[in-house]
Amino acid sequence: IPPIYCSSVFSVFTGPICHCFLCHLSPHRHRQRTGKEGQVLHRSKRGWVWNQFFVIEEYTGPDPVLVGRLHSDVDSGDGNIKYILSGEGAGTIFVIDDKTGNIHATKTLDREEQAQYTLTAQAVARDTNKPLEPPSQFIVKVQDINDNPPEFLHGPYYARVPEMSNVGTSVMQVTATDADDPTYGNSARLVYSILQGQPYFSVEPQTGIIRTALPNMDREARQEYDVVIQAKDMGGHMGGLSGTTEVKITLTDVNDNPPKFPQSVYPMSVLEDKVPGEEVGRLKAKDPDLGDNGMVNYRLIDGDGMSMFELSTDSETREAVIKLKKPVDFETKKTYTLKVEGSNPHVDPQFLAWGPYKDESDLYVCPPVFVAPNYTFEVEENAPEGTPVGRVHAKDTDYANNPVRYMIPRYTDIEQFFTINSEDGMIAITRPLDREAQAWHNISVSATEIGHHQDTKVRVNIKVKDVNDNPPEFATNNEVLMCETVVPGKVRPSVVETLSAVDKDEMAHRQHFTFSLTPEVAHNHNFSLKDNRDSTASIYVLRKGFSRLTQDVYYLPIEINDNGFPAMSSTNTLTIRVCSCDSKDTILSCNVEPYVLPAGLSTGALIAILACIVILLAIVVLFVALRRQKKEPLIVFEEEDIRENIITYDDEGGGEEDTEAFDIATLQNPDGANGFLPRKDIKPELQCPGIRPGIGRPAANSIDVDDFIKTRIAEADSDPTAPPYDSIQIYGYEGRGSLAGSLSSLESVTTESDLDYDYLQSWGPRFKKLADLYGTKDCSINDADDGEDS
Repeated sequence: IPPIYCSSVFSVFTGPICHCFLCHLSPHRHRQRTGKEGQVLHRSKRGWVWNQFFVIEEYTGPDPVLVGRLHSDVDSGDGNIKYILSGEGAGTIFVIDDKTGNIHATKTLDREEQAQYTLTAQAVARDTNKPLEPPSQFIVKVQDINDNPPEFLHGPYYARVPEMSNVGTSVMQVTATDADDPTYGNSARLVYSILQGQPYFSVEPQTGIIRTALPNMDREARQEYDVVIQAKDMGGHMGGLSGTTEVKITLTDVNDNPPKFPQSVYPMSVLEDKVPGEEVGRLKAKDPDLGDNGMVNYRLIDGDGMSMFELSTDSETREAVIKLKKPVDFETKKTYTLKVEGSNPHVDPQFLAWGPYKDESDLYVCPPVFVAPNYTFEVEENAPEGTPVGRVHAKDTDYANNPVRYMIPRYTDIEQFFTINSEDGMIAITRPLDREAQAWHNISVSATEIGHHQDTKVRVNIKVKDVNDNPPEFATNNEVLMCETVVPGKVRPSVVETLSAVDKDEMAHRQHFTFSLTPEVAHNHNFSLKDNRDSTASIYVLRKGFSRLTQDVYYLPIEINDNGFPAMSSTNTLTIRVCSCDSKDTILSCNVEPYVLPAGLSTGALIAILACIVILLAIVVLFVALRRQKKEPLIVFEEEDIRENIITYDDEGGGEEDTEAFDIATLQNPDGANGFLPRKDIKPELQCPGIRPGIGRPAANSIDVDDFIKTRIAEADSDPTAPPYDSIQIYGYEGRGSLAGSLSSLESVTTESDLDYDYLQSWGPRFKKLADLYGTKDCSINDADDGEDS
C-alpha cells in the first residue's frame, strides 16, 4: 500500500523560517472500518512527521537556524531512536540532533547559488542501526530576499533615431535583469526611470522602452545625447535596489535643410584666347545635411551667356564647374550673365512643407584686367617698414585702354600690414612681420578701370621668409625628479635626465643644437653635462648622499646654442627636485612640507601643546563647577525653607502651667538689652515695652507692633552679620488702616477694647491665666517691678 498524505497542511512561523508540516501515514498500523457489502477498509495510522520548509537566505542570526524536527511514532522518548539525515548539504550545511530529530542550518544560504536542497530522513534503532521507518525524502527551499540589485548586462547601449522625429518615437528598449526570485514578492519587479536625458527623452516604467519626448530635435544643432536609465526593484518603491546604464543616442540625418549659395553674385573672368572646354570658375552651395540628403545638383536656368558657357558637377568636391563652351569676344560683348540653380535630388516627403529645397545665384563673366590669375610673393621677417613685397599688373583689354587704379580691400587686410601704390600696383609692408606669429598673409587687390564702375579682384599670397631670430629652449618641462638614493655609476654613470631643445624658427634639415653648463656651475660637485652631438644632452650625477632635509631643489643653468645665421643661444635653468623613492626607484613623494616641520615644531611638540590646552580647559571647568557648588548652600531650596514650614512635634503641652513654650511679650519688647539683638533660636525675655535709647518710639502704654516691625527691618538692614537674603517674618498683626480691624488679640494688652472678657472667670481654674490676661484693662509696670520680673 503506498503512503498516504493527509490533505490538511498548516504553517507555523518561527523566526525567519516558515515551516510547513506534512502528515506521513505509515501502512503498518491500521484500524478496521466496515464499508459497503461488508468490505473491511484499512486506514493507515500516521508513522512519523518531518518538516518541508522555506529558509530565508542570507540569514545572519547569532544561533543556527532551526530547520525543523523529525519525529517517528515509534519514538517513545527513551532515546532508543536515532535520526539520520543524508542528501545535499547533510552534515555540512544541515545537521541533525540524532536524539530529538531537530535539524539546523549552520551556514548562511544564498538562493542565487542554490535554490533548494534535497534531503533524506530516516529513523533507526540506536543500538542496532536497524531502520524503523522507510527513508523519506523532502526538499528545503531557500526563500529569496532582495539582496541583488538590477543589472544591465549589455550596457552601455548605443541607439539611433532620426532627427525631427515626432514625440513618442521609439528609440530602443533596455532590459535589466535581477538575480532575485521573480516568483516571490517584488524583489525582481523592476521599474525603469530616466536620470539624465530629460527633457529630450523618456522611458516607459514597465517595459524600458526609450522614446523621444521633445519635438523637432535638430541634428545640425546637436547630434549626440547621453541618457542614463535606472532600473529599480521592489516595484520602484522606497528601499528597493537600483542599477543604472548609459545610453548614447545619436540623431541620424534627414533632408530638412535646403541648399544655400554663400553669395548671391559670383564674378568670374576668362581670357579671350581660352579654348572651349577650359574651366572658367567654380561655385558651391552649402547644405548642412549629410550624404544623399546633402547632395546638390546644379544647372543653368537663365542668362545671356547660356550659349557661351556650360555647367558640370565635380563628383569629388560636389562643386559646380563653369566651363567655356565657345570662345568669347569681349570687344563685341563686355559681360556675360548666367543664373545657376542648386537643388536637392532627394527630398523627404515628410518635410516638403519646409521647402523649396533649392537656391539660385547669378554669375557675371568679365574680361580679366590682371595679367596673372593670382600672385605669390615672399618677404623676410623683421624687414623694415616700406620694404617692397611685389607688384601686380592689370590692363584694359578693350580698345579704349583706360588707366587702372589699384587698392587693397580692408576686409582682406584687417590689421593693415600692407599698402599698395594705386597707380603702379607696388605692394609694400607697413611694419616688420613676424613669421612665428603668421607665416602666410592672403590679401586681395582690386583693380578698377577709370570711367567704369566695375572692378576686378585678384588673390595675392605673401609668404614671410624665416630668419634665425629665436633662441633655442628646452623641448619639455624644465623640471626633473630625482631619487635621493641615486648613486653615481662606476662602470656606467647614472643618467638623471636627457635634454632636447626646440626652436621657434623654421627647422631646417641640418639644424643642430649644442648644450653646455654655464661657467658659474661648470665645476660643481653635484651634476655634470654631456653633449651627445645629436641635438640632445645627458645630465649625470657626480655624488651620492642627496637628502631632502639638506637640500630638496637644485638649479642647473644650461646654455643652448643653435647653428643658425646668425647663431642664437639662450640660458635655460633645469630644476632638479630631490624625491623620496622605494627600493625599485619608484618616486613616492616630492613634497617637502613634512620635512620642514622639524625645523619648527615636531609632531610630539604639537601633541604636547594640545594636551596642555585640554588640561587647562579641564581645570577651568572644574573650578567653575566648584564655585557653583559652594554657592548652593546660600540658596534655600523649597523643601528646606524653614521660614514657612510647619514643624509638628508629637508632644502635649503642659496646660495652663506651661509658661515656657512661648511668651507673647517678645513682640512687645523687640529691643535687646545693651545693644544685644534677639535671635529667633533664643528664648526671649519678657519685658514690658520701654523706650530704647536713641530711637524715637511710643511710650510703654502706646506700644504698636507696626513700629516694632519697622524697627526690626531697620536693624536688619544695618546688621552686617545678617544673611545675604531677605527674610520674611510673619506676624499675626493687622494694620491699623484695615477696615476689618485687627485679627489678633495682641494689642488687647495695651489698648482699650469694647469686649467684656469677665465671663472667663467662670470657666474654671484652667482658664484663670486667660481671664487674668484679658480681664485687665491696662498694664502698669514700673522699672522696679520690671527689674524684679527680669
